[in-house]
Amino acid sequence: MTAKTQTSQAPAGNAPAKRLTTSAMIASLAAEGQATVSAPFGHALNALAAERPDIVGLTADLAKYTDLHVFAEAYPDRFYQMGMAEQLLMSAAAGLAREGFMPFATTYAVFASRRAYDFICMAIAEEKLDVKICCALPGLTTGYGPSHQATDDVAIFRAMPNMAIVDPCDARDVETAVPAIAAHKGPVYMRLLRGKVPMVLDEYGYEFEFGKAKLLHGGDDVLFISTGILTMRVLEAAKMLRADKIDAAVLHVATIKPLDLDTIVREARRPGRLVVVAENHSIIGGLGEAVATGLLRAGVAPAFRQIGLPDKFLDAGALPTLHDRYGISANAIAEAIKRWI
Repeated sequence: MTAKTQTSQAPAGNAPAKRLTTSAMIASLAAEGQATVSAPFGHALNALAAERPDIVGLTADLAKYTDLHVFAEAYPDRFYQMGMAEQLLMSAAAGLAREGFMPFATTYAVFASRRAYDFICMAIAEEKLDVKICCALPGLTTGYGPSHQATDDVAIFRAMPNMAIVDPCDARDVETAVPAIAAHKGPVYMRLLRGKVPMVLDEYGYEFEFGKAKLLHGGDDVLFISTGILTMRVLEAAKMLRADKIDAAVLHVATIKPLDLDTIVREARRPGRLVVVAENHSIIGGLGEAVATGLLRAGVAPAFRQIGLPDKFLDAGALPTLHDRYGISANAIAEAIKRWI
């Protein structure tokens, strides 16, 4: 597919408007000049597989697009190409887990959450099998429109008993999450960043720890509670806000289920701060609602806002345009905070 979006550029003087055509599948999330790591998931899985002969990789015709091709090249005898059949992919992963293997199954997030839901629920989650489901294109990370934008996947899997959920921010998060989710007993759904993935968290001395939220830096005016690529964006927004004398803390929540409510409640109890949950997901059923429910049950009631995707089917187009349109770019986040403070 070569879906395109056209935008107009304002004319200078009487010159005609210039039509700019950009690909709807621009996948890079990196800011200009930002360091990136190529295929961190594939390389991390290879490193783990060198120590764990029980690890196998499966995909539904998407090895190249989930970075599992790196594993397939290194371990061809432990790689299974299941074709365009997501239900079969998950059923086969369940069978391999029953035989003592640890399957890493990859596809797109929309296909796992929508097409294969019942097979994951009945064959994997109910049986508490050790299957790791790692899915590319989470949230608004593609411009191909509702058929490929997994804006409700966290809501779907949060409601599934026994299923853990991980939403990494960057290459460092992905690299350190792979061995951690393998060490976790039971099924895991991980939102996967693929290709050339930005490296952001290394400057904060960060390392993924399953089930733990990590405070990246403090601030007196705003507390961002963020996950996935929105942690990357709120870190950028926090730098912008300093110019307006707004001091923002960032708490990164890479594990959405189980949720580290102890850390979240402790940080949210600090008086005088606006609490803002930011996620690359619908405002329905994701981290925002999980945090709001947890704070309410703990008797903590700070000023509270959500940054996330609207409860609607989103447009197709180029990612930078869409991120601005739906309020999840760094600029849009900074402007929202200035309105709310």
